Amino acid sequence: MTTIADFKVATNKGEELDLASKLGTVLLVVNTASKCGFTPQYDGLEALFQQYKDKGFEVLAFPCNQFGGQEPGNAEEIAEFCKVNFGLSFPLMQKIDVNGADASPLYDWMKGEAPGLMGSKGIKWNFTKFLIDREGNVVKRYAPTDKPASIAKDIEKLL
Repeated sequence: MTTIADFKVATNKGEELDLASKLGTVLLVVNTASKCGFTPQYDGLEALFQQYKDKGFEVLAFPCNQFGGQEPGNAEEIAEFCKVNFGLSFPLMQKIDVNGADASPLYDWMKGEAPGLMGSKGIKWNFTKFLIDREGNVVKRYAPTDKPASIAKDIEKLL
């Protein structure tokens, strides 16, 4: 059975991150963008991280430029934007594709584990969120319109 432990990703500094190291942690995996109407959700994501990080929770943000070209920057520009505007302290990953032939294998797996409305697998927009339990399984998929604070109860159940 596949879990998040079967994937490796790159941090925004280009370093490999073996997600097996995240087993035992509840994760919220989010595709993000700096120039999106949902970008203010960074505040809510940071608040969740601060509230639960000491209990074994982490947010992994994957910048993506596939929706309206809303994440045009390079890794340094994205990190600076997030730090200056939102004080982000959770990990930013390398910019990826979440749909199509070049989609991240992690995202292909998560989309299959938790399809969207009416069984659709594609990511529809920035700030789609996936909740992963301590064993590395996808528990739930959240729409871009779902505010981070609304996910708190689901996180608490897993902690």
